[in-house]
Amino acid sequence: MSLQSALDALKEKRYQEAVKLLEQFCRDSVKHDSSDYLSAQMWLMKAYQATGETEKAKALCQKLIMSENPQARSWAEQASQSFRQTPSNVSQKAGRAATTGMKLAMGGVGGSLALASSVTMTLLFGMVLALSLSLVFILGSDNPLQGLAIAIGITLTFNIAAFFISPFIMDLTQGWLYQTRWVELAEVETLSPETAKVIRQVCEQKKLKTPRLGIINDQNPTAFTYGSLPNSARLVVSQGLFTYLDDDEIATVYAHELGHIVHWDFAVMTVASTLVQICYLIYSTARRFGRGGGDSKIKDAMQTAALVAYVFYVVGTYLVLYLSRTREYFADHFAAESTGNPNGLSRALVKIAYGILEEGSRTQEPSRLIEGTRALGIYDHKAAASTGTAYRIASDTQKVGRVFLWDMFNPWGWWMELNSTHPLTGKRVRALSTYAEQLGLPTEFDMGRVIGEGKTLNKSRLYGNFFLDVVLYGAETIGFLVGLVMGVILWSSSPNTGLVLGAPLIGLGIGILVKALVMFPDYKQAPETDILTLMSDPYASPLRGQPAKLEGQLIGRGDAGYKFGSDLKIQDRSGMLYLHYTSRFGPIGNFLFGMKRVQSLIGEQVGAVGWFRRGVAPWMDLIQLQSENGTIVNSYHRFWSFILGGGSIILGVVLTMFLSRS
Repeated sequence: MSLQSALDALKEKRYQEAVKLLEQFCRDSVKHDSSDYLSAQMWLMKAYQATGETEKAKALCQKLIMSENPQARSWAEQASQSFRQTPSNVSQKAGRAATTGMKLAMGGVGGSLALASSVTMTLLFGMVLALSLSLVFILGSDNPLQGLAIAIGITLTFNIAAFFISPFIMDLTQGWLYQTRWVELAEVETLSPETAKVIRQVCEQKKLKTPRLGIINDQNPTAFTYGSLPNSARLVVSQGLFTYLDDDEIATVYAHELGHIVHWDFAVMTVASTLVQICYLIYSTARRFGRGGGDSKIKDAMQTAALVAYVFYVVGTYLVLYLSRTREYFADHFAAESTGNPNGLSRALVKIAYGILEEGSRTQEPSRLIEGTRALGIYDHKAAASTGTAYRIASDTQKVGRVFLWDMFNPWGWWMELNSTHPLTGKRVRALSTYAEQLGLPTEFDMGRVIGEGKTLNKSRLYGNFFLDVVLYGAETIGFLVGLVMGVILWSSSPNTGLVLGAPLIGLGIGILVKALVMFPDYKQAPETDILTLMSDPYASPLRGQPAKLEGQLIGRGDAGYKFGSDLKIQDRSGMLYLHYTSRFGPIGNFLFGMKRVQSLIGEQVGAVGWFRRGVAPWMDLIQLQSENGTIVNSYHRFWSFILGGGSIILGVVLTMFLSRS
């Protein structure tokens, strides 16, 4: 496709067509420093403005301002003047407090940070100490006191070393992976004046040194903090934060990260994470020694220690996740108090989700920065799709609020959150809305309406489906155990070895098929819909597939396989969604599809049929991709379930019949 055809469409005021052509040209361009690519970027910004997509135009303008090409940079700086007025499709911002520093009650939100930190650290230290002692004694220490001293010494030395060394290791990895650029406060002030004011104010009040400030030249908006002591902390943000957020919103993000520093969160998390890894190290070491030869008592003791260490590792992991979520609530609270602008942080969270979604739509592979800093960042990028999609429509706060119904009321939301480092976005926005109410401010997102609508949801449907789905997740195991019990019962009355061996396989096969029928229901009458509607369904489940048809463009690979990944991203008029592909030939077929077919599909306008599912990140299990030329891709999610389930039943029946004759 030529650049001229896109420019002709723009001159003839066929703006929607021009946008598609220019986006396609930019995606196909290999040299991003070429004059044609930069020209396409500049004209695309104009096309976005013409179609009313102001946020996209603004983001692209900020990207061009950072260009190494002086002409593109100068042009973008002049064009940025057009963004000073609020776009007509963006609702008026909710206000902020006239003064800062007001104490805000949390009302039980997030629990107690001090309690969560002390309990988590105490339990983790106790776990590591107990495991260290057990290993010392197992290895034959004749002096218990000496063994105790060695165990304590090893534990403390390892953790103290990790505590002080890990920030410098992080500095090296940050520079190597993301080319972090360390800057002075004055440079941050030129990008966001209010941010510099907040940093000076907080550091003066809390008697802290100004953190070491870093900027990563990546348009995916994120921010994170790490270090060992508050006065040697590092606060790093991406360039995308300045692209997608307004000045007051950027300041709330910095205040959030300063909250982590004031609360010593990064230090606590560094030690806690290290202790969990020690548990895993002890588990793997004890398991390896337990498999070897030698004294059977020591071998048995090692196996027991390995089992206990693994249990401690699992428990410790969930304790650290709980602590991580708690610290996010308290950092949000700190930002609301220190800036007097909880609405600004609510907007920031939603815009960060939007920015991650937008940047994801422009690249064919996932961002290494967003993937690599998931646990550290202010926002879990896995949750960005639903919130970013809602904001993308027209910045309508009611539409954004509707996608929070799932976060707030679906029991799967609570279940998924247990495995997340961050609270669900809806819960964070709800907490920030309560702070705005305490300050006597109108809230940015009408969470009262969301709560009211949530109370009208069918609770029996929500919880009934949830508990049934939990059972169905273990349908194979349940079927196997029921079959085993039935086989033993029948065998006791009629000695037939085939029943004991065949019945569990039959039960396993039935369990697989029942689960498959629920996960992959009939799709022939799948309704035509859009991505936002699917994401706004408060009853959506990660197991119970919802048949749906979408019309949109394939814009890149999903985040599961990177260069040879078989998953895709589809974008329609309302948002973006991941499509999960499965070959009938299993993992090898997935790899070959990702290597040979995916690249040629990117950019195609398609109709996608599949089963929609909602977890922290929504996705669709693909059934078919269709174009004007007919079906171009078939996906086989049900295929292996039916093969395995049917094969297990047939094998069980054959074993039962064969052994009954012998």
